Amino acid sequence: MIKVALVEDNDTVRQTLQEIIEGTPGFSCTCACPTAKDAMVQIPRTKPDVVLMDIHLPGESGIVCTSRLKARMPELQIIILTVYKDAEMIFKALKAGASGYLLKRAQTADILQAISDVYKGGAPMTGEIARLVVQSFSKPSPSTDGAQQGLSPREKEILALLAEGISNKDIALRLGISAETVRTHLGHIYQKLHVQGRTEAVTRYLKAGANG
Repeated sequence: MIKVALVEDNDTVRQTLQEIIEGTPGFSCTCACPTAKDAMVQIPRTKPDVVLMDIHLPGESGIVCTSRLKARMPELQIIILTVYKDAEMIFKALKAGASGYLLKRAQTADILQAISDVYKGGAPMTGEIARLVVQSFSKPSPSTDGAQQGLSPREKEILALLAEGISNKDIALRLGISAETVRTHLGHIYQKLHVQGRTEAVTRYLKAGANG
């Protein structure tokens, strides 16, 4: 059972998402919060596995709330669910600790799949968002070059796949290597980029591209 919390100020959207989650086998909704302030109380108390987080909230933004929740609950997986699709907003959300970024017009099946993917260690993104991410790789800049310096071609390839939200298992399948080999490459990437994990690695790399 994947436990999901909602942070959404629109009553209709929040209720609809809650009904979808509660009505889907294998999912349960631990809380549905209309504000960041409410989320900071209810989410640590109900301990969900995944949070669907809106960006535009009354008072504190969803990005600030994401950062505060991750500081208190490092293992919590947060998916940004919003109408915004500009690159700057994506990078801010990832930097705050979000593990995925979806547009609100995503199909119900895609939202449920994203919850499942992030629960299993993936970093899901709506197709449009993934394209923005991929486009950022083609922007040459000194900071981008610096982020890549020292990475092997295979490590760069794996980092690009990480940014697309692909899990370690699927990266292994796509590249025809073992999951253990993927983990070894990730360890080298984290060491070379001086980061602690996959989200931080992707955030640093994409943020560098956005500055180009």
